Amino acid sequence: MAEPSIRIADVLDEAGFRAIPPCADPGFDHRTCDYWEDAARGSKAARLAWLEAAPPSPDARRPAVANPFLAGADAPAAPAPNPFAPAADRRAANPFLDEVALAAPNPFAPAPPPPPAADADAPRKWQLLGRGLKVAGSYAKVLFADEVASAYCQFGPLTAYPRAQQTRDLYPALPDAPLPAVITCIATTAGARGAGLGLRLVAAVCDDLEARGFTAVEAYPEAAARPDATSAATPAFWLAAGFALAVADDRFPVMRRELA
Repeated sequence: MAEPSIRIADVLDEAGFRAIPPCADPGFDHRTCDYWEDAARGSKAARLAWLEAAPPSPDARRPAVANPFLAGADAPAAPAPNPFAPAADRRAANPFLDEVALAAPNPFAPAPPPPPAADADAPRKWQLLGRGLKVAGSYAKVLFADEVASAYCQFGPLTAYPRAQQTRDLYPALPDAPLPAVITCIATTAGARGAGLGLRLVAAVCDDLEARGFTAVEAYPEAAARPDATSAATPAFWLAAGFALAVADDRFPVMRRELA
């Protein structure tokens, strides 16, 4: 049997967002999940109404704390850094934030095009992914096998995902400087299982994160969850992907891979 043609694409616009494949369990949905972005009330549930374009309601879900990666209509903008403050008084180094906030513009270079972003009435999940484009680049990739969307991965800086930070805070022995990138979701469709597509997609994500300046990436699987009910795979999957067991916990182990 011939090997399928593989293409991996970043989710950069709403068309790419609409191409995200369905979850193996129809009770969940990648396109409406805000589990990792909302530490207090996030859900993985399929919420089909969220896929329709509509202005956000006044009581729309919001992160529990102000998040510079979600700055916009639903979160206060992060204060500008003080270039004259002593280094110890400035926030921990973050390759995404520092590059954007501290780099001086070149007055002789053409003005860069405005960063892509989601429209104000776009589906909620696309708004969350789209805001990351302004600061860090894509937060999601889709793997196509013979042009069929077959696997999905969500990732990005730790500060973009309050629930990941909440999980990581359980283990103060983990290194906190520099902060790692995280992979919050890796999944293949039910029909694409067993072909190694998830591993190929994770490898591409790790290469991308290393190119962006990260030195490590972590994942936080839920060890006892059903395979189709977890967005973060299993410890065995991450070991096969080149990760190591950084924290051995019966429920929330931490998997870590050094990138440089």
